[in-house]
Amino acid sequence: MKEKVILLVEDNPSDVGLTRRALAKNGIGNRLVVAEDGQEALDYLFGTGPHGDRDATDLPVLVLLDLKLPRVDGLDVLRRIRADVRTRRVPVVILTSSNEEHDIDCGYDLGSNSYIRKPVDFSDFVGTVKQLGLYWLVINEPPPSR
Repeated sequence: MKEKVILLVEDNPSDVGLTRRALAKNGIGNRLVVAEDGQEALDYLFGTGPHGDRDATDLPVLVLLDLKLPRVDGLDVLRRIRADVRTRRVPVVILTSSNEEHDIDCGYDLGSNSYIRKPVDFSDFVGTVKQLGLYWLVINEPPPSR
């Protein structure tokens, strides 16, 4: 059985640490792969660049995607995920500090499964991660593998 990986696309080390702690606090034991920019996320997903030796058919069970990223921004990452038949069904949750209407509209227009504004308070963040994990990793029925 393949390992159920969560891909966190986040360039802020503090937010990566908070996410790791929130996952652990909620007993979510999935392996967390961190991509620090949009290009690294695409390389991981498609098995290119430094991830060229990775089996690109082994997709993450969930992508947590920040929008404000270096190299390739989050909306472009989402656009490329949805444009490729291999990745278009991977659940993508935008997890960002942006509350700009344009970002929310574009995120949904490009096929985001959910848009969540990062809570500032750690206990609120832990609660949000708990609900994310419960829904996307337990309740939600993923599409059949192709």
